[in-house]
Amino acid sequence: MNTRWANSRVLPSKCVNYVTILKNYVIKTPLAKPTFVNYPFYYTGLKLHIKYMVSKRCKSVVKEELKKLGLHFIIVDLGEVEILEDISDEQRKKLKNELLDAGLELMDDKRGILIEKIKNVIIEMVHHTDELDNRKFSDYLSEKLSHDYTYLANLFSEVQGTTIEQFVIGHKIERIKELIIYGELNMTEIAWKMHYSSVAHLSNQFKKVTGLTPSHFKQMKDKRRSPIEEIGESIL
Repeated sequence: MNTRWANSRVLPSKCVNYVTILKNYVIKTPLAKPTFVNYPFYYTGLKLHIKYMVSKRCKSVVKEELKKLGLHFIIVDLGEVEILEDISDEQRKKLKNELLDAGLELMDDKRGILIEKIKNVIIEMVHHTDELDNRKFSDYLSEKLSHDYTYLANLFSEVQGTTIEQFVIGHKIERIKELIIYGELNMTEIAWKMHYSSVAHLSNQFKKVTGLTPSHFKQMKDKRRSPIEEIGESIL
């Protein structure tokens, strides 16, 4: 197994079948219980970028495909995977084909990877965070991705054919639909949670995007929602 260690004092790679990074480092060998080692070593994982990987189901699919190829993952996050080994051309080809069958895409293009990172920051912020960050979104995105916001905004518009702001709005509206369906919050609470200045502001934007008022949407028997991975894609 070709692990990526910068310090050769770690156990020989052939002895390692799983490593997890903790405050103290844990090494598990085939014949022994996990062993804590206190001396420092430096590990550099291999990152893979995957398009349309925006949900827990997607993460499960990716984990399963990595296991089939004998690849050991440290991190499986939205749009990004970090594995222990170098990946061979044959493994990359097999992984790419299996992911395509599952509606996912292993990416190589640097611009495309950055676009997916922008999308995943937005999706994480809107759909998987209990409270939205209070900072100005342009500052938040720039800090998360270590790029000037103007560069990110221009690249996104050029590739996607829409603005980052419109992409954010689309996801906020979908999240609002979800909160309405759950029925745990009233509209004032939803407006506060989603950082709208008022219920009127939220309602106007909701109607502009969906053609319905929030109250009309709530009364509908068939409350249609869009899959997260399709939001912002229909304009392409």
